[in-house]
Amino acid sequence: MSAKSQHNNILLAIAGFATVVCIVALVGFLALDRDPDVIQGEMEVEEYRVSSKVPGRILELHVKEGDFVHKGDTLAIIDAPEVHAKKVQAESARNAASALHEMADNGAREETIRGAFELLQQAKAANDIARKTYERVNNLFNEGVVTAQKRDEAMAAVNATDAQVKAAQSQYDMARNGARYEERKAASAQVNQASGAIMEVNSYINETVQVAQMDGEVSDIYPKVGELVGTGSPIMSISVMDDMWGTFNIREDQLKGLKVGDQVTVYIPSLDKETKMEIYYLKDQGSYAVWKATKANGQYDQKTFEMKVKPTEKIDGLLPGMSLILRQK
Repeated sequence: MSAKSQHNNILLAIAGFATVVCIVALVGFLALDRDPDVIQGEMEVEEYRVSSKVPGRILELHVKEGDFVHKGDTLAIIDAPEVHAKKVQAESARNAASALHEMADNGAREETIRGAFELLQQAKAANDIARKTYERVNNLFNEGVVTAQKRDEAMAAVNATDAQVKAAQSQYDMARNGARYEERKAASAQVNQASGAIMEVNSYINETVQVAQMDGEVSDIYPKVGELVGTGSPIMSISVMDDMWGTFNIREDQLKGLKVGDQVTVYIPSLDKETKMEIYYLKDQGSYAVWKATKANGQYDQKTFEMKVKPTEKIDGLLPGMSLILRQK
């Protein structure tokens, strides 16, 4: 074979290889261009934690993880003997305040009222004798039989007995009328204060029985029976299964005009099902939370947005944590 023929064969081989490379690259480019962008998210659920206002020991657990509970169902019972002791103290304080209030309303005892009345009568009798004595002494003074000194002494006795009558009358009126208005008001306030203390203790006693606030599924139980829990310590978590949503993290170049209120088609691999979901939340995740720098290629920095969607209809079998697939063409 001549050198020229050999050279032509090499050129043909190079040209054929280049053609194959170009065809493969073109096919790959077209195939990649047709593949949709796949954005993965997951289902999340609203949860609330069950906790008590009073410290105590877990006496009973009426549910287990995975149970579905309804609003008002008993979840756990806490043993708090200190709270019951506080109730006994509060009830004793209320009984004492009630007794003082009744005493203020009823006034003095009958014996005290009768004693004050007798003292009043005694003072009146003394005053009557003093006046009669004064009249006799004054007549004798006018006749010149006694001195002015004797008449003045008799007058002083009248004035003294007048004061005794007034004092006895005040004591009798006080005994008959009972306690002052201010004293009765103060006694009533003490009763109300003691009753408020009992209401407060009763509210703490109610906290020893934990009940479900909403329908949901028991997702986690933290303490075991017999363990101590402090004030506000979580006892269990309840997932509100009627309040689920999906969350996606989307780069801004993948948004492609998506906005709140739009509906998107989401594929659920666990259920092998596509469904419509509505966007109800769309917000950037901050400058450096999930951030992709592309300035090195002469482009721009791309932020990541959090997008939340809710199913437009009830989906049987949908559970928190299931993956969601959003395909964009």
